[in-house]
Amino acid sequence: MSSAQLEIQLIASLVAIACAIPGTFLVLRKMAMISDAISHSILPGLVIGFFITQDLNSPLLILLAALTGVLTVVLVEKIQQTKLVKEDTAIGLVFPALFSIGVILIAKYANDVHLDIDAVLLGELAFTPFDRVYWGDVDLGPKSLMVISIILIITLGLLFAFYKELKLSTFDAGLATSLGFSPAIIHYGLMSVASVTTVGAFDAVGAILVVALMIAPAAAAYLLTTDLAKMILLACFFGVFSAIAGYWAANYLDASIAGSIATMLGLVFLVIYLFAPSKGLIAVLYREKKQRLEVSLITFLLHLKNHSEAEERHVNHLATHINWQKVRRKSVLNLALKNNLATIDQSIVSLTPKGDEFTSKAIEYIVTNEDSLIEDMKDDYFLFRG
Repeated sequence: MSSAQLEIQLIASLVAIACAIPGTFLVLRKMAMISDAISHSILPGLVIGFFITQDLNSPLLILLAALTGVLTVVLVEKIQQTKLVKEDTAIGLVFPALFSIGVILIAKYANDVHLDIDAVLLGELAFTPFDRVYWGDVDLGPKSLMVISIILIITLGLLFAFYKELKLSTFDAGLATSLGFSPAIIHYGLMSVASVTTVGAFDAVGAILVVALMIAPAAAAYLLTTDLAKMILLACFFGVFSAIAGYWAANYLDASIAGSIATMLGLVFLVIYLFAPSKGLIAVLYREKKQRLEVSLITFLLHLKNHSEAEERHVNHLATHINWQKVRRKSVLNLALKNNLATIDQSIVSLTPKGDEFTSKAIEYIVTNEDSLIEDMKDDYFLFRG
């Protein structure tokens, strides 16, 4: 593996970590699409910064672009506060307008400058090893590596310094206010970090991959844990894994590195979306199936409790009376037998003492609709664990 390959993977991995940290809080705050708005609307800030400095490497570009990102958030929130439109509509109004201003400025005044729209949107990791920083005759490494390293160090420092405030303002803004924290300051601080990270990653990976790296790993981690610290770590891991795996996929397929990384992010999210233990699609569908079966079981037991006549409790009569298909009827009956809620004697189904108690509690819950009763039932009767 060449040094250039190593540098590309290192830059992609650091960008993934730098994006995953603010991305986690954006996902938790239900503000995922604001990252897309920021990644596009900072373009006029970059262009104006270049007009002022005439230097694409000037730190002023990052500062002005970050301010433009914060301006985007402020405009979105001000429009949303009018209650005339929703947040997604406000985002759709603000960032195309700001992005279009940047496109017009580039087309009109910066046609001969290496600030083209394709590079801004797509980025190109393959070129990052060639744009290097020198101190005299000493090669300090790729510029993108230095920029994103500095941003990541600052981001980690702010995360450790304000972790408690970020956590409180994210999950309970009211409690944060009562404890003396300012959710607004924390909010705009987070947006500033997201903006600076986006700008720092702009030249290396482009706006589209920045959005993918901010949202996909955090969304995948959200499906696996409810612990904030674990969620951040998982998001960073998924981002780094996708960055490295995406690079080698691009190397093998001779394809776009940024496109391959974004695709890998999508595949990682898809796998977790399907197979996450509690929030995955398969787990949710299985849980819903169990719940439907539990409701059918209660219906079945209520019928047995309300009818003492043998003919009403005969297996064949139950099939006709409740009008269930054979598979469903068999599943419900097997579940009742497995949990010792019912017995069968010469095709006559009867409630056991445990089944009678369970049904009485079910009736009480239906009449009173008290959640505490159903929770007690869940604790006392493990229907799917025998």
